[in-house]
Amino acid sequence: MESNMIDEVISGVSDPSARKPHRAALILARGGSKGIPLKNIKNLAGVPLIAWVLRAALDSEVVDSVWVSTDHDEIERVARVWGAKVHRRSPEVSKDSSSSLETIQEFIRVRPEVDIVCHIQATSPCLHPHHIREALQMITEQGCDYVFSVVRRHQFRWEKTDKKDGKNLTSPNLDVARRPRRQDWPGELYENGSFYFSTRKAWENGLKQLKKMAYYEMLPEYSVDIDVDIDWPVAEQRVLRFGYFGREEKAAVRLFLCKVSGCLTNGQIFTSVSGEDHVAINARDVAGIQMLQRDNIEVILISNINEPLSRGLLEKVAQLIGCGLQFVEHQNGFEMEMLMMEKKVCWDEVAFMGSESEDREILSQVGLNGVPSDAPVADLIAAKYMCQRPAGNGAVREFAEYILMLKKKSLMPVHQENIDRANF
Repeated sequence: MESNMIDEVISGVSDPSARKPHRAALILARGGSKGIPLKNIKNLAGVPLIAWVLRAALDSEVVDSVWVSTDHDEIERVARVWGAKVHRRSPEVSKDSSSSLETIQEFIRVRPEVDIVCHIQATSPCLHPHHIREALQMITEQGCDYVFSVVRRHQFRWEKTDKKDGKNLTSPNLDVARRPRRQDWPGELYENGSFYFSTRKAWENGLKQLKKMAYYEMLPEYSVDIDVDIDWPVAEQRVLRFGYFGREEKAAVRLFLCKVSGCLTNGQIFTSVSGEDHVAINARDVAGIQMLQRDNIEVILISNINEPLSRGLLEKVAQLIGCGLQFVEHQNGFEMEMLMMEKKVCWDEVAFMGSESEDREILSQVGLNGVPSDAPVADLIAAKYMCQRPAGNGAVREFAEYILMLKKKSLMPVHQENIDRANF
């Protein structure tokens, strides 16, 4: 019996087919975007565009690795900060004329362990983990070798004609005499460009010998594609409503901690002739804090003991705003743990806004974090929300609105928005 067991183990190790296929998510992000310069890392609703799909891929729990293929240093930095591995593509596949297929083929040539490539478009920020899981199952469990995403549209198409020919207009999907009502017509399927999954062999063969193709239909509210500047504001509103915000989406924030210097103020100190120190606080930020308080979220201002501002001035600021004030010495997790024990909250129930590298430890542990647009720490962490406004100029109000938006979103039951998809 022992001999049989050994034989099975040896057989399992030596048989390549016994190995679980390696599934890699791959996002192509070239630096030379023509429509919107460096659009892949431009902030969309507080998060770099590429981070929306990276977050979905990392949280899908069905891919073994998540890669970004790029030729640009800044895109590489953002990709690594958000947890992806980076493949530096060669100049040969970084041209304006380079195709996605050529870039993917280069990737699999240097990654022999990859069996399935989940090619995800960075410009589809409403992608969710369940989309990836369900589409990948079509390859791993249903035997498909190529799966792509589509959306159903109810649009009538017309053939282009040359006016000189004098030919009458024709439509491939409409009989003008029998124009159907929208609800009586199933519509047509269009690629929405969100993703293309395929086996290694299919990619290597240039997708020329596909045995079993299949489409994965996404609901229209998730079908967002950004190509030019005019798409940006529309996409921002759509992603706020239908995007995947990560696991913190369900976080119930009970405590908001905000650094004074670098967040509530811009770091400037004004000194009067009499020697008194003064700071400027934006009324919008004060209003944002009060919005949180009205929603039963406690707000505590955080300041270092060695802060240039006097203790008396900081206490006056806290009194003016109507919130607590906590002085810390080392700005580390232990001091925050003591505060949370006192308030009887856990990390997941805390939102923190910081700006300096010393805030990095706490920013990485809380359930929700945010940084002003001019924060030095922004280059070091994957901030859940990057404000459009700088410190002392409405950044706190902006983050407060984001916290309340997520709280509202977390209380919504699935599909509670009663979307009329027939007329979306």
